[in-house]
Amino acid sequence: MRSNEHKFQIINLLQETRTIRVILKKLFSLFLLLALAAGAGFVYWATQPISGSAHEFTIKPGSSLRSSSQQIANAGVPIQPILFEVLARLNKQINSQDSTFKAGAFEAEAGITPLALLSKIVRGEFSQFSFALIEGWTFKQMRLAISQNPFLQHDTVEFSDAEILAKLNSEYDQPEGLFFPDTYLFPKGVSDMDVYKRAYSQLQQHLYTAWQQRDVAATPLKTPYEALILASIVEKETGMKSDRNMIAGVFVNRLRKGMLLQTDPTVIYGMGDQYQGKIRKRDLLQDTPYNTYTRTGLPPTPIALVGMESLMAALNPAHTDALYFVARGDGSSQFSSNLDDHNRAVNQFVR
Repeated sequence: MRSNEHKFQIINLLQETRTIRVILKKLFSLFLLLALAAGAGFVYWATQPISGSAHEFTIKPGSSLRSSSQQIANAGVPIQPILFEVLARLNKQINSQDSTFKAGAFEAEAGITPLALLSKIVRGEFSQFSFALIEGWTFKQMRLAISQNPFLQHDTVEFSDAEILAKLNSEYDQPEGLFFPDTYLFPKGVSDMDVYKRAYSQLQQHLYTAWQQRDVAATPLKTPYEALILASIVEKETGMKSDRNMIAGVFVNRLRKGMLLQTDPTVIYGMGDQYQGKIRKRDLLQDTPYNTYTRTGLPPTPIALVGMESLMAALNPAHTDALYFVARGDGSSQFSSNLDDHNRAVNQFVR
């Protein structure tokens, strides 16, 4: 009797074990399905475009993945911060990539996916802003424009010109003309000193290149700095590309003969804030280091930012016997080799 009861107990235990196994298998299958569904949903979320318009956001230095993800969401980017943090950690595990978020300003463009946004942040693809330095600007105008740019960090506002040059390790004691006019891209919040450094470096490179390509026989200029001074005068005298070499040729001929350059832009530069849009006779007679009506040779420094075309013109002047030129009024100039022809041109185009 007891033997039969024992058999029944064993049979019941086996049935219960089978039932538990069936239940566990079903639970495991359900869990696996849920995990696969969750994984598929996560992948779908990570690869689908983020809805809404473009948003700018900034990640603060030293932020953790969690804090960075929250900063992105707080800026209005429609992401789930926790999911974005998980995506960053998975990216590190799967691709063996550094998941550290770079600190700086970014833009989440309309239609970007969370995965693409993550890649952008990890690589440090910061939002780029542009700043243009214009040919013919003075250093004073350049400094003002830099100080008014809202996307730069203004570290040099209280610096003197000499302090800026010291930061650049420059050999020159005056900053005029030492920066190359161009459009510079930079991430939001970068120091304004970065723009000065890049523009200064570019000018040095372009000046070296132009000096190496100079027409030695055609120019009496002795140093690259003299070339920069003459190029700045050419820059201010004309905006017409076809006239630059001829104007440089006139000034070179005058330098060779020891004649006064007699160029108004240098007088205007020497007048500084006293210039009110018109040069009077007394201004031409008022001696300053930049008055080329009273002093022979080149002025002591450049008078403006110089573009590459003016720089090349100064070092490759036209082979001409012209000693004079006058503006025609249409942007071009009339050139003359003697004073009588020049006076007739002045009467025709000016008086």
